[in-house]
Amino acid sequence: MEEKYLPKRRQEMDLTDRKIVALLQRDATLSIAEIAKRVNLSPTPCWKRIQRLEARGVIQRRVAIADPQALGLGLTAFVAIETADHSADWLARFAERVSAMPEVMELYRMAGEVDYLLRVVLPDMAAYDAFYKRLIEAAPLKNVTSSFAMERIKATTAYPVDDETA
Repeated sequence: MEEKYLPKRRQEMDLTDRKIVALLQRDATLSIAEIAKRVNLSPTPCWKRIQRLEARGVIQRRVAIADPQALGLGLTAFVAIETADHSADWLARFAERVSAMPEVMELYRMAGEVDYLLRVVLPDMAAYDAFYKRLIEAAPLKNVTSSFAMERIKATTAYPVDDETA
């Protein structure tokens, strides 16, 4: 693919930036010295690149990834929502209220038959029932359909980054 067709952020990142992002996505605890060594830079220019990537919003934050089972959150539900109201006011109210619910890990506005999709984590079915009751009070909804994960086969927070070609 020619560079002119790539998204603007991709064009602004050179191979070294992409290597840094790939490394930090895998392990945000790496020291600046270790990252610099792996990308063939000295620590100061490496740190400046990381700061620039953070300032541009490429790196949004560095976090620890916890095991939901170890935290007692063994139930994952995918909640599909349809609404009859597509107004900006409805969306603002819905997004504010649902985003404030700690069980909601992800909230997407969708194209297609479903209007919104949530990924929700909870301890058990009783907690899901309590969540569901709060959800349907948050805003008028046309339909709510939930699917429950039986097994998590793959989970990653690392986006695919081409860190091998210039």
